[in-house]
Amino acid sequence: MKTIWLGICALVLVAAALFIALRRREPTPPLVQPLINPKIVVSKSERRLMLYSGGKLVRTYRVGLGFNPVADKVREGDGATPEGEFYVFTKNDKSSYYLSLGLSYPNAEDARRGLRDRLITREQHDQIVGAIERGEMPPQNTPLGGEIYIHGRGSGKDWTWGCVALDDDDMKELFEAVTAGTPVVIEH
Repeated sequence: MKTIWLGICALVLVAAALFIALRRREPTPPLVQPLINPKIVVSKSERRLMLYSGGKLVRTYRVGLGFNPVADKVREGDGATPEGEFYVFTKNDKSSYYLSLGLSYPNAEDARRGLRDRLITREQHDQIVGAIERGEMPPQNTPLGGEIYIHGRGSGKDWTWGCVALDDDDMKELFEAVTAGTPVVIEH
């Protein structure tokens, strides 16, 4: 009986030591600024945003997505987070969602699909493609939807209308690290 009791005590001590060691993790070191050719990659399936500098991964953040997180965005109101290649067209420090980075959705591929599927007109297609070619904000009010941002206010669940949501501390760091024009890839 004494041997069992000693074994249980040893297990409790080992578990307590592991718990303390895990809670004493070193704080994340600050990002080295400025970033070199920054790039953002969002993995929807992993609920992760990866930030790269000079081709090297420098940060990984947890994200929440649209309330329809698996699908690729097709139209306004579908709750899906778009997939494809975009860029940051604006930084908003007065966002209702703490801080935000505007993404160039819809992109030229979305415009081609929208025209093919008769969701948008030829004129809307041409406006979207022209804005993308100039590196500007594409039209945000077509049937394809718009106003897709990376923003704060929490990554704990899929709750947005198609945006990528981070916790506020992570959003602050990302907002300070990137500039307009930063490429963003959103993968399934």
